[in-house]
Amino acid sequence: MGLKSKKTNPMRTEDIFEPDSSYAIEVKELKKYFKGKFETVKAVDGISFKVKYGELFGFLGPNGAGKTTTINMLTGLLKPTEGTGAVGGYDITKNLNSIKQIIGVCPQEPATFKFLTGKENIELFGNLHLIAKEVLKNRTSKLLETLDLLEASKRKTKGYSGGMVRRLNLIIALINNPKIAFLDEPTVGMDPRARRSTWEYIGSLKNEDKTIILTTHYIEEAEALCDKVAIIDYGKLIELGSPKELMEKYEAVNLEKVFMKITGRRIVEGI
Repeated sequence: MGLKSKKTNPMRTEDIFEPDSSYAIEVKELKKYFKGKFETVKAVDGISFKVKYGELFGFLGPNGAGKTTTINMLTGLLKPTEGTGAVGGYDITKNLNSIKQIIGVCPQEPATFKFLTGKENIELFGNLHLIAKEVLKNRTSKLLETLDLLEASKRKTKGYSGGMVRRLNLIIALINNPKIAFLDEPTVGMDPRARRSTWEYIGSLKNEDKTIILTTHYIEEAEALCDKVAIIDYGKLIELGSPKELMEKYEAVNLEKVFMKITGRRIVEGI
């Protein structure tokens, strides 16, 4: 009787992945599939990219393109179907506790308690981060003033407008002074004036040596803020480069035209 060959499992991407600590974000063949009754939805379908420290990196694409799903995998809210990545040099499949200590997250959906005041919401999340009382007080006051919520912070958030809730969420995301911040559609629901002032503030975060990952479907937002843009559609990364590089490559006057040349439709049309 011959010897039975020993079965070996093929190496998976995450088994051989060694994070490069010189990058703030590193993503390698990341996939997230959702199995439905009749079909499997490929929300993120094998994307790879790197983000330098201090960079403002934008995910640009229509709603449903896979932007939020990617963020959720990088921040530990979803487990990848395949592939892996690293945040701050920590593997997202193995070192989530370390990752959570260095990041801030402004989610797409509001993450506030409506029967608490704006200030109470900030203090609650600050205490969860174990921020010293005096430090928390100073950061809260500075952020409220910067984002024009000082007066409103005394009121319960159930009466806030959509734009005010977004600004409060942004403050909560930054209250722990994160090294890397994930901002998922941070200006949705804001009026033009508030949106512009928020853009200016987000852009200024680079002066504090923060790395910002910004998801948006606002063309002008990506053009105004981002050092580099990843255009994502149907779960695939279809282009990567600075806004200027992409517009020059496709001989387009803006990123909307770039998207149209690549896909044949406008970003705001969705999927």
